[in-house]
Amino acid sequence: MTMRTIRRTITFLRPFYLKGVDRLLPPRDYDVVTDEELIEGLSFSAYHRVSTAIFVPAPSGSAIEMVTIDPLDLQAA
Repeated sequence: MTMRTIRRTITFLRPFYLKGVDRLLPPRDYDVVTDEELIEGLSFSAYHRVSTAIFVPAPSGSAIEMVTIDPLDLQAA
């Protein structure tokens, strides 16, 4: 089973809510990580998404927390 990880940065210009996070998130750059798994047995390379997570500031302090999200919720935000 072959996995790949895609990392990207998404910029929000306004505060926003995200399903799975119970607070308003501030505008800033957010790192998003998507893990994908190779679909074996095909004559070409194809992957399917296993999980997507976003790194958000913790409610207090300087900690960062990773929240698993639905990519559609991220797009809606």
